[in-house]
Amino acid sequence: MPTENLNLPKIVPVCPVRGSVIYPTMVQHIDASRSISINAIEAAMNAEKVILIVSQKDKDVDDPKGADLYDVGTACNVLRVRKNPDGTVQMLVSAVARVKVGKYTEGDHLRASITELPVPADDQVELQALSRELRERFEVIAGNGKISSESVQTINGKDDVGEMADHIAFNLDFKLEDKQALLEAVRLTDRIRTLLTLLDTEQEVQAVQAKIRAQVKEEIDKNQREYYLREQMKVIQKELQGGEDGEEGDEAEVFRAKIDALDLKPDVKKEIDREVNRLARMHPDAAEASVIRTYLTWVTELPWNERSEDRLDVEEAAQVLDEDHYGLEKVKDRVLEFLAVRRLRKERAERGELSAEDVNKGPILVFTGPPGVGKTSIAQSIAKALGRKYVRIALGGARDESDIRGHRRTYIGAMPGRLIQGIRTAGTKNPVILLDEVDKLGSSYQGDPSAALLEVLDPAQNQNFTDHYLGVAFDLSEVMFIATANYPEQIPAALMDRMEVIDFSSYIEQEKLEIAKRYLMPRQLTQNGLKPNQISFTDAALERLISHYTREAGVRNLEREIGTVARKVARRIATGEVKRVKVTDKELERYLGQARHTPETENREDMVGVSTGMFYTPVGGDILFVETSIMPGKGLVLTGQLGDVMKESARAALTYIKSNAERFHIDRARIDDSEIHVHVPAGAIPKEGPSAGGAMVTSLISALTGIPARHDVAMTGEMTLTGRYLPIGGLKEKVLGARRAGIKHIIMPKANEPDLRDIPVHLRSSMRFHPAETVDQVLDVALVGGLKALETPRAGEAAAPPTKRRPARRGSGASA
Repeated sequence: MPTENLNLPKIVPVCPVRGSVIYPTMVQHIDASRSISINAIEAAMNAEKVILIVSQKDKDVDDPKGADLYDVGTACNVLRVRKNPDGTVQMLVSAVARVKVGKYTEGDHLRASITELPVPADDQVELQALSRELRERFEVIAGNGKISSESVQTINGKDDVGEMADHIAFNLDFKLEDKQALLEAVRLTDRIRTLLTLLDTEQEVQAVQAKIRAQVKEEIDKNQREYYLREQMKVIQKELQGGEDGEEGDEAEVFRAKIDALDLKPDVKKEIDREVNRLARMHPDAAEASVIRTYLTWVTELPWNERSEDRLDVEEAAQVLDEDHYGLEKVKDRVLEFLAVRRLRKERAERGELSAEDVNKGPILVFTGPPGVGKTSIAQSIAKALGRKYVRIALGGARDESDIRGHRRTYIGAMPGRLIQGIRTAGTKNPVILLDEVDKLGSSYQGDPSAALLEVLDPAQNQNFTDHYLGVAFDLSEVMFIATANYPEQIPAALMDRMEVIDFSSYIEQEKLEIAKRYLMPRQLTQNGLKPNQISFTDAALERLISHYTREAGVRNLEREIGTVARKVARRIATGEVKRVKVTDKELERYLGQARHTPETENREDMVGVSTGMFYTPVGGDILFVETSIMPGKGLVLTGQLGDVMKESARAALTYIKSNAERFHIDRARIDDSEIHVHVPAGAIPKEGPSAGGAMVTSLISALTGIPARHDVAMTGEMTLTGRYLPIGGLKEKVLGARRAGIKHIIMPKANEPDLRDIPVHLRSSMRFHPAETVDQVLDVALVGGLKALETPRAGEAAAPPTKRRPARRGSGASA
């Protein structure tokens, strides 16, 4: 019978769906994640809450147009809409009618003109016959378990045969084209005939599936019978051979012989023998047998008693270290001290005065310093000098405790930790193991690897280190552990307490020059196919390469730049343009382009309100200028990206000046009625640290008194409100940076005088150092005329602004 007219809107929003069809009388949830669908739902809710649900012809199309959709869909009333936190929308709809789409309109969502499809009348006798056939066929399909019991109950409860047909079509796994054909079948008898055809096909598919399942079960039973027969045959063969072991017994005996040859401790041997006995009793094809076999392979391949003899010749070791590395005197001295101590211990042990355990204990060293200064490579040289094997374990980013202690054998794919793997790779129990980037260990829900290292790096505990995979103790006390770190403050305190810190400072320019000539150039010539007589660098070229093309603590970028020049020269030689090239400082720009870094240089003349400070970063030291201008107004203005500590230094300097204004003949009212602007050039670079206090107070007093600050003097030190001059860090790097800028006089805290020993003698002799304990001593050197000029009454107190400004320098953040 024809249905009543539902008075549907002429034009409705369209929600495309993929891979499914909804039929009238159904109430269904629809999840929308595409903007085209979400916009359509919002449009429907803002209008008459009627939406067209229509299927896509190709479900892989993400942004469907009208041509991608079928022409027959289902008009639905929107019952409820819920927005999810992830931006998707869930809509509950009630399908009301099959509709024909007249035309699709595109925009931020699709709209369509629709016409309700009329339902023609059917022959009631034919319809009744088809209905009976449909119910009988559905009972057969439902009995095979393809449809859930709740859905079967719902379908059987439908009195209307049309609703029953639609629900059957929805619940069975038909193709999209077949489901769409059922939606487009308006005449009920046609729809049921189509559905019966599909049910026949589904019934045949289920019969074939049942047949395949029976065949598979039969094959499994056959394999199981064969397995039992093979086992029986093995037992019979064993009896016929007089009780001799089979192949699995031979394998167990091979492992047992290897273990007996290892000379293990009794408790360790007992545990491993138990695993061998388990393997002997187990079928070789069993899954557990493979696990035990892998475990025993690991155990028998570890060097339980294999050692490399230490080369205890101190002079020979010193020669090896000098050949491989230039500088690094503190590190080399520490290694030679270790060798000397080891040699004396061995001699005492030979006389019976010390035990073997005392001789074998090794130190735990940690090399700290910026990247590229040779921390990793010096560890290789140490192993070479000692005559030991070398193993590097990269710990950067390790977040799992099992990386150190291994996985328990209960897990699939379990293996020992990196330490045991490194020991097996070395083949000896006393290698040099480098724990690289120990400051970059992470932690997660899988454990903290830094905590697992506590036992490894404790000489009192690591002789009984137990890897989770091995399950028995392994002696690590003879291993020489060396760790590296860029930021020692990021290493946990408990771990740091177990290590001896050796700090690697940044290389000075002369050291970089020697390293480039001795190591970097020969290596790059070899890598780029050049002979020594085909290319050469002048010292001036290398010095300019170091100062103007690299800014680093180490030499990695320097080697890259040398390699760049070598490649360009190799190209010229390969094309026949030249036969050999001598690279000078003037030709660097031809190969590398314009200089990337311009080191700061001293002022050319004494200036009012401009003082020279010093700073250092992990890539070296340099100078900075502090400029002060006085103008009408009030307050202290600080610019140049100064950190909180540096701002406090400026405020402390101003407070010190106010408290001593009378002694310095400065009008206090002038200070209060002026805007004092302090600027540190290179405004794009963040600056922090207390050691600019001397430069701050000098610049402020120079601006307030009109007395120029000396251009050839640079200073560093922290000042207090009472005028004390306190020590700072990084003096070596700061002095080297000042010397590079042409500074001749250095003002420094007197407490830092011992740090001058770190500066090479030939560099110290070319500069004059002025230790200071008070701000007065700083001003006596920093101002033209000294303290006497400051404390002498002046005719006028007009402050002159800086006559020149320094250009901003590009680079990394600075610490004053």
